[in-house]
Amino acid sequence: MAKYERIADDLRIKIRKGELRPGEQLPAETPDLTTQYKVSLPTVRQALRVLVAEGLVEKEHGRGNFVRRQRRTVMRSNDRHQWEKDRARLPHDTRKETGATEHDTGLTVSDLVFSAEYRKTEANEDLAAVFEVPVGTPLLERIYRTRYREEDAPFNLAHSYLRYDLVAANPELLEADNEPWPGGTQSQLHSIGIELDRIVEHVTARPPTAEEAEELGIKEGVAVLVLRKTCLDTDGRAVEVSDVRLPGDRTQMVFTTPLDRW
Repeated sequence: MAKYERIADDLRIKIRKGELRPGEQLPAETPDLTTQYKVSLPTVRQALRVLVAEGLVEKEHGRGNFVRRQRRTVMRSNDRHQWEKDRARLPHDTRKETGATEHDTGLTVSDLVFSAEYRKTEANEDLAAVFEVPVGTPLLERIYRTRYREEDAPFNLAHSYLRYDLVAANPELLEADNEPWPGGTQSQLHSIGIELDRIVEHVTARPPTAEEAEELGIKEGVAVLVLRKTCLDTDGRAVEVSDVRLPGDRTQMVFTTPLDRW
């Protein structure tokens, strides 16, 4: 094991045991850590970069290194879609009690700060191919941000697209003021007679852009998960497409696949 790895391992253990607590400042890189571990400053900094990348430490320029306060974890599993479908036809007051974000985080409605922006747009080549419509077809774009009331950054950056001609059948679906809609998108689609048959999700990872890092509160070394969700109805038609960017340091993707028995 390299020297920087041993230093990172020692500090990691102290953080996980609570010897170094969230928000606590680490000893100075020099002379404290270089003297304690009998190594050069570049070796100490390499060790700290490892912990920053793991989301255990954050560096504040001009102040030093601190044990990172862990943000609320989001556990996004594939059973969330069936859970939402089961709720889509329940009474309004029942649907209003909780939503998908609460399902994923264990929080309550009162714990969350939610915002939605709606705008009419046109299908580009990418979205037109998924919806199987001509380029330029009118779409309703919905931009969502939801955050924990005790934190500054949202859980994700979500852009959802619906075919405008379909949702226009219910004028209430065109107004952002009706958000958050009790029961979520599946309940909205149910209001215009659409039932989902399946949801296809593609997940990739990449470094965040500067804008994404700032809005999501991502520190150096943390990736974003990029999720493309396509909802198909019982006729096999794509009726909603969502592009969601999730911070890799607070998101767990959990997939359970039932297998046929022999």
